[in-house]
Amino acid sequence: MLDAECLAARVRALCPEARGWWVAFSGGVDSRALLHALASARDGLDAPLGAVHVEHGLHPDAAAWAADCRAFCASLDVPFEHLSVDARPGPGESPEAAARLARYRALREWLPEGHALLTAHHQDDQAETLLLQLLRGAGPHGLAAMPERAAFGRGHLIRPLLGLGRADLHRYAEAAGLEWIEDPANRELRYDRNLLRHEILPRLERRWPAAAAVLARDAELQAEAAALLDDLAALDLAPAQGRVGGTLSVPALRRLPPRRRRNLLRHWLRERGLRPPSRVVLRHIEHDMLEAEADAMPRVHWPEGEVRRFQDALYAMPPLPPAPDPARVVPWDGGPLELPEAGGRLEVRRATGRGLAQRLLAGGLEIHFRQGGERLRPAGSPHHRRLKHLLQEAGLPPWERERLPLVYSRDELVAVAGLWVAEGAAAREGEPGLLLHWSRLP
Repeated sequence: MLDAECLAARVRALCPEARGWWVAFSGGVDSRALLHALASARDGLDAPLGAVHVEHGLHPDAAAWAADCRAFCASLDVPFEHLSVDARPGPGESPEAAARLARYRALREWLPEGHALLTAHHQDDQAETLLLQLLRGAGPHGLAAMPERAAFGRGHLIRPLLGLGRADLHRYAEAAGLEWIEDPANRELRYDRNLLRHEILPRLERRWPAAAAVLARDAELQAEAAALLDDLAALDLAPAQGRVGGTLSVPALRRLPPRRRRNLLRHWLRERGLRPPSRVVLRHIEHDMLEAEADAMPRVHWPEGEVRRFQDALYAMPPLPPAPDPARVVPWDGGPLELPEAGGRLEVRRATGRGLAQRLLAGGLEIHFRQGGERLRPAGSPHHRRLKHLLQEAGLPPWERERLPLVYSRDELVAVAGLWVAEGAAAREGEPGLLLHWSRLP
């Protein structure tokens, strides 16, 4: 059964550097037991304790549940934070997945720097997740156990209850006289996890009483296997990196045996912040990218990302929006500017004697996109050149060229964000200037 003093010691050991502890508090029995136990042993935490509730707005009683959570926290003298999200699923999206993504996105953005978010995931959750992932055809990374500690936003995500089962938390809550919220959605068997929780796992445990513990242990073994695959991929990645940071060399990939090549591709995509695609899509990447002619520019995409080839390198990225309308003109005041239509953000840093001359702001500046035929005389160059040739020599992939902000002053191209400033438009010695940096939106 859950022991409050032992729990506080475990939490402190998992993240001794935490500046504060925040329980992700839904009001259900699991998170209520976690919060109550930590509140009763808060003197052993060495940092302030609070609770954060995410309201999804999917149930008519959502506001009443939030009020109940607030009242419970007040009874424990625990600070309470209330976040609201739009968790409505998109077309073809699972309601469970949409709610989870919205919840974690809000928590990740909100968590104060250096603080730790505590969730009430337990052994039965590990078992359910393993079974779900098995039925979805996941490999070792998908089957791997949830870690007790992980980086999360500007802080950490801590799961201190993974060694306990759901029954342990229920016994604690009942012994403490707690009352909790029962979300009716948690009983709806149309959701895969609920079907496993209420019908499949109980039948397994009647035949094999230690089923949940064994499945959780299997998930830990899968985590070890996934770590070994990552170690192998890291060895293969070093000689396979392209000349441009974050890319993969096509010739190096061709030299790898197929299984190691696919393992490296999955590892590389995860490192780029993308969820690896299905096995079918991964084989398309192998075939379409590695067997294409050198001057071809194939693209393979899936809902979470895309891979493109330029020359002898593979590039991975989130799905790019359509290229901006070449006729689009955006007035610019010299400050940071987000351009969703181009999929990027223009950052500006003040400097002296460098960058685009600040004096040009007085005449008004505009952001344009490529139409073709542009010419530029870069600062220090003796003559004008076609922008197309400059971009080719810089090795910029075509999909980046068409999204690159071009800065105009009175119909004259004076800068290409992050690359060049025109002769005559550059800040002179001692003159205020603007350093432009173009980065892709996450």
